[in-house]
Amino acid sequence: MNQTNTLILDFEKNIVEIEAKIEGLKLLAQNEDVDISQETQRLKQKLERQMRQTYANLTPWQKLQVSRHPQRPHCLDYINSLVEDFTPLSGDRFFGDDEAMIGGIGRFRDMSVVVIGQEKGHDLESRMKYNFGMAKPEGYRKAQRLMGMAEKFNMPVIAFVDTDGAFPGIDAEARGQAEAIASSIEKCLQVKTPIVSIVIGMGGSGGAIAIATANRILMLENSIYSVISPEGCASILWRSVDKVQEATEALRLTAQDLRRFGVIDEIIKEPLGGAHRNPAQMIEKVGDCIAKHLRELKNFSGEELKKQRTAKFLAMGRNLPDN
Repeated sequence: MNQTNTLILDFEKNIVEIEAKIEGLKLLAQNEDVDISQETQRLKQKLERQMRQTYANLTPWQKLQVSRHPQRPHCLDYINSLVEDFTPLSGDRFFGDDEAMIGGIGRFRDMSVVVIGQEKGHDLESRMKYNFGMAKPEGYRKAQRLMGMAEKFNMPVIAFVDTDGAFPGIDAEARGQAEAIASSIEKCLQVKTPIVSIVIGMGGSGGAIAIATANRILMLENSIYSVISPEGCASILWRSVDKVQEATEALRLTAQDLRRFGVIDEIIKEPLGGAHRNPAQMIEKVGDCIAKHLRELKNFSGEELKKQRTAKFLAMGRNLPDN
């Protein structure tokens, strides 16, 4: 396995040590005429065992770290790989455009679709451009406009969710951030076309719910979805960021918890070691899962899709388990 990531998570120490030994053997073989095949194979088997053991027992805090890994595939990675002839559409027709909220039309596996999603960026320059995936009111109003377009032209909506939350700046609040998010949720509930939302990394607060009020909500195995960030929760409840791990546990924000609560519909298994270790495989699996759910939803009328969506979210509050 080729490890090209620069960020090493704190629970991956043993994994990284084995990978370093494998790389050391490869360098030795390049410089000296030695047979390393048996030892390399033994170490690779040990590496796989260690990775399976580690990633099968991640705590919510560790899953949070994986969900935030900067080399996980982001919204545009999925769009560029899965959507042909993607044409970006800009602006909310009220104020301006918001690059944190990607939106456009294209073809997904021979099906015309509207795609929306939050883009975080992969380096400092792109993160600044996309405002770290934190949309402003014009971003949510753009999403509403595109959902209306999808309904008008009878196209399904695919939404990629990946945000720590909506942008909390003064300028966003002055332009009606709360109203824009609420209106986006309302629009999701109203449109008579299929909506499939996928939490690919961080599903933070109302900024995520605004485009995740869908017929089908999918989550990557190590993604998180929560009403507030663990840091925000810790600062409110304990008035200390030192309690962030306790907050992470209490929020029940993992895909496994949310599937048990009935908040989401399916967990998409990640490649061994997380989506960042094999982005191409992850993107293909997400594509297959989206296609499956769209095939199922196409059999329902627009009115049925709307009623299903409303019933789905009403049931969440009525049927939560005790713990």
